[in-house]
Amino acid sequence: MDKITDIIIAALQEFNEELQEPSLEHPSLATKLFGGNGVLDSLALVSFIADIEEKVSEHYGKNIVLADEKAMSQKVSPFRTVETLSAYIEKLLNA
Repeated sequence: MDKITDIIIAALQEFNEELQEPSLEHPSLATKLFGGNGVLDSLALVSFIADIEEKVSEHYGKNIVLADEKAMSQKVSPFRTVETLSAYIEKLLNA
């Protein structure tokens, strides 16, 4: 999961070059992404998800889809924090 977290954090830092969001300057596992107090709006989330899917595919050689019915129907959104997204990606890669 550490490598997945590193990919997400690096993507957030790259993404923040455009957003200039102070809370994304030093992202951590607890960084809120989407939803209550999240730093990404729905349009930014879509772009961020596409970037993460591409980076995971490059690193692991597996294509994953993050924004599907399975993700959207979960009780706890995988897009809430860096930690929840990292755990969700690990689950997809191990499936």
